Amino acid sequence: MAIEMLYFAWVRESVGVGQERVDPPADVTSVSELIDWLGRSSAGHARAFEDRSRLRAAVDQVFVPLDALLGQAGEVAIFPPVTGG
Repeated sequence: MAIEMLYFAWVRESVGVGQERVDPPADVTSVSELIDWLGRSSAGHARAFEDRSRLRAAVDQVFVPLDALLGQAGEVAIFPPVTGG
């Protein structure tokens, strides 16, 4: 299942791209597992994903916890916590 990954703010800077299309293995079923799998793909991904407390996610443009199941997700966004002002 191909997933369009979107990265924002310092996550994008660490990974080195704002978006990429990935095809995780079938045993990757949650956002957290996807982050684990991506973290092994490059030093930039590993750096961006090393502190999970600094990450938030959205699946198909809906905010979700990192342990959320992917289901048939077409898009997953990873970004730092959003603050208001």
